[in-house]
Amino acid sequence: MPPLSIRAYTATSALGRGLDAHADALLASRGGLEPNDFSSAPLDCWIGRVAGLEEEPLPPELAEWECRNNRLAWLALRQDGFIDAVRDARERYGASRVAVLLGTSTSSIGATEEGYRRLDHGRMPADLHRPVLHTPHSLAGFVATAFDLEGPCLTVATACSSSAKVFGNAERMIRLGLIDAAVVGGTDTLCDSVLFGFNSLELVSGEPCRPFDANRGGISIGEAAGFALLERVTEDTTGPMLIGYGEASDAHHMSTPHPEGLGADIALRDALARAGIEAGDVDYINLHGTASQKNDEVEAALVARSFPATTRASSTKGFTGHTLGAAGILEAAITLLAMRDGRIPGNLGATTPDPLCGPQMAWTSEQREVRIALSNSFGFGGNNACLAFAQVGEPA
Repeated sequence: MPPLSIRAYTATSALGRGLDAHADALLASRGGLEPNDFSSAPLDCWIGRVAGLEEEPLPPELAEWECRNNRLAWLALRQDGFIDAVRDARERYGASRVAVLLGTSTSSIGATEEGYRRLDHGRMPADLHRPVLHTPHSLAGFVATAFDLEGPCLTVATACSSSAKVFGNAERMIRLGLIDAAVVGGTDTLCDSVLFGFNSLELVSGEPCRPFDANRGGISIGEAAGFALLERVTEDTTGPMLIGYGEASDAHHMSTPHPEGLGADIALRDALARAGIEAGDVDYINLHGTASQKNDEVEAALVARSFPATTRASSTKGFTGHTLGAAGILEAAITLLAMRDGRIPGNLGATTPDPLCGPQMAWTSEQREVRIALSNSFGFGGNNACLAFAQVGEPA
């Protein structure tokens, strides 16, 4: 496929606000997980919480969209010059030629939960009687409104692959001439639904998650927001590019991956083919690596059989927790940082490697040039996505 320029990107998570905060934490091997102090009832687990979000409401002109999820999105949009980049794209192309394509798994459901906890004679309380909030499309609608954009506005909700799959949506729309640029990414915030929901599936760990550790005990849930601006490559393009993506839906089970990693393997092969590269060309893979038993087992075997020992791979969920629908964009941003800084993130939390892991695993941080990288995002229901990135001038 013709590559797309990543004109700007940003992320906010438990590691901090903006790209440099993430780079500093990754360099120092400093994780952002802490004991759960968020849920409405006690739950013994660790979370990746964005500090100070409660004290930063939306500006008055956007108050209709007020909720934790949109607060976090607004915070992230104001990092790393991202707002200026989007406004510049709107000026160059026109408001109707810039799409908003965002992934989320829960959107603003936290506000809906609060409303049901405070029902007023069976009705939503007055301060939450705002229909734009109580919909899966709240996030994308908010971002389109904040930027005054009039192009396609799409929400993708495919569980933990959501904010990776939007890159594919953007490529298709740009290639077909429907748009000239796209704001892609996603946001998911902590809420009772995900904390107690994953706990009911016996997937939540009582200690900080340990991806690919032989004794791992489950996931740690986090929150994050991230965004990227995609455009066609031009003569003056600099920086990273999206050179491929792969998608698959094996539908093996509602919450368990295919035992041989069928969907993940198809998504990987699809990404390599679109990028026009071989497995041996890949310098780094940011793994989905949730620290659940089945995901890590399947993904470790996939990497071990598919890539040479020279390829490096790691999960960064030990730093941030699993940010669900925002995992794709957060980990894409971390992958782009690895390319920018020439530094492979370590696989924080693992002390006893799972025997299924091959020599590709980077257990600690490594200094190394990263020219071509992949980022895996695997969701419930077999919704799998793989993104391929390269620096300008590399194979595309």
